[in-house]
Amino acid sequence: MEEESPPLQSDLPSPNPASSIDATLQKKHQAMLDRLSNRHQSRQKTATTSTTIDSTASFLSTFTESKRSIESQLKNSPNTPDPTLLKSHLANISSSISSLEKLVAESSYFLPSYELRSSLKCIENLKQSLENLNSQILPKKKFSFKNKSTSKPSPGNSNTNPIPPNPYHIPQSIRDSPGIRNKENQTLSKNFKNFKEIGEFTLSDLDSCEVRLIGCINALFVNRLRNCRVYTGPVIGSILLEEVENCVFVLASHQIRIHYAKSCDFYLRVRSRPIIEDCGGVRFAPYCLSYVGIEEDLTKAGLEEEKENWGNVDDFKWLRAVKSPNWSVLEESERIGCVEIEDSGSTEAEMEIEGV
Repeated sequence: MEEESPPLQSDLPSPNPASSIDATLQKKHQAMLDRLSNRHQSRQKTATTSTTIDSTASFLSTFTESKRSIESQLKNSPNTPDPTLLKSHLANISSSISSLEKLVAESSYFLPSYELRSSLKCIENLKQSLENLNSQILPKKKFSFKNKSTSKPSPGNSNTNPIPPNPYHIPQSIRDSPGIRNKENQTLSKNFKNFKEIGEFTLSDLDSCEVRLIGCINALFVNRLRNCRVYTGPVIGSILLEEVENCVFVLASHQIRIHYAKSCDFYLRVRSRPIIEDCGGVRFAPYCLSYVGIEEDLTKAGLEEEKENWGNVDDFKWLRAVKSPNWSVLEESERIGCVEIEDSGSTEAEMEIEGV
């Protein structure tokens, strides 16, 4: 059998000059595409920055105009002894301040930190001015909590005193809104789905209670709670918590502010960054509430999308570059898991809720 002779050098294919040219052109083409992509991303970033600047400018214009209007109402109160007209005037101012507060809550996710703080401070000043005006032109009523509970504390449980007020804290004005006040060792539930609209709702002076709120409300104020568990449906506007200790809160809102909280866990869904002041030992985790119709309520409140802001906490009393030691993310192994609540009907505790 004859062996095939190896191919001669002249029989081997010669390098194709066109192939080398194609490879060079391909590299140039890819480099051009990379430059175009980088340019497009740069333009998008510039456009986003420009949109944020435009949104902030629009907010500041609207906020300033509304603030001037409210200040004018505060200055030009009707000169009449008729308490009905005076109350109507004060109610209109309060409504205007609430609308302004809602505007801040809805805009807080794009506002720079300085503008947000300045706006919140301005609203606090307007509220204080309204409170001062109210005490000047209307007879001042003596306020006291009604103690509806007739049960005596057990001898073994002597730690039933309410949380003492912070001596350096200037409290918010006492809320006359519907709410649950001055309860101890009770499970309290309220379903707002049968109401056309609930404005402000207050939880105040509760000790060792479990609170379940189903449905949407416009604003929620929480003050002086100890050893409580609070589960609420979405809040369309803002939530303010003050002087709470050893509690668990499951909350959803556009804006959440927490003052003087100690050793509390917060499970949040929030449109903007949560704000804490003068707090210690507070921990945060994502919202974990479930009840029939909650998805519709979240959509109604504009909170259907999880923004992951529950872990982006701003400590307004911590100005250093490093993370604040006053709050932390709650470890997954320590979280309570999904909480399911339901409307248990009109219980005795529910019927005692003031103003609803």
